[in-house]
Amino acid sequence: MIILIASQKGGAGKTTIATNLAAKIATNYDVLLLDADRQPSATEWCVERKSNYPDRPRVHCVQRYDDIEDTLDDLKDRYAYIVVDSPGRDSIEMRTAMLVADIVIIPARPSQTDLNTIPAVSRIINQSKKINPSVKIFGLLTMASTNSQVKEAKEAAEFFSDFPSIPLLDVVISDRKIYRDNMSEGLSVIETGNLSGSATKAKEEIESLYKEIFGGN
Repeated sequence: MIILIASQKGGAGKTTIATNLAAKIATNYDVLLLDADRQPSATEWCVERKSNYPDRPRVHCVQRYDDIEDTLDDLKDRYAYIVVDSPGRDSIEMRTAMLVADIVIIPARPSQTDLNTIPAVSRIINQSKKINPSVKIFGLLTMASTNSQVKEAKEAAEFFSDFPSIPLLDVVISDRKIYRDNMSEGLSVIETGNLSGSATKAKEEIESLYKEIFGGN
């Protein structure tokens, strides 16, 4: 199964979602993280993980750029799951991966600048579905404020309702320091030894994301 994490704008937590989801999948299945972003944050996470935590579930990692459709077609027979971290912009990597992906997750911050990219993403999705009609698309709100008084996430959810081609997941990924700390270490938040409330909530977010996408399998 190929899971593409795609966004037309940087800063939406795309690599955070890709690495944490890959680590969660690795607890049960053989997984490959394909880094298609020339700013290789996902690769750096994999290197740190292999170096610092060799006993953790293995997340295989490769870098591929430009047209990656044939590469994904080849690799899908070798790995149960492939998570693709594409560039944070409209790119050939994103478009060609979308042609063969089983699932596409569109992360977006609940800010107007991020939401302004959704109409263009919706058009790209509609084009790709002509070739890959079975692909499942999900929108995902990320980097949301943990302040309960801030209503941006609710307003963003209302915005997404105008784009039925990108159904929004119920889970919201919040802006938490624990995500950034674990990225630099090569860990997922589901693996952290941090027992703070924020760490526990981050773990719950990734667990909920996994269950919502895969139905708890």
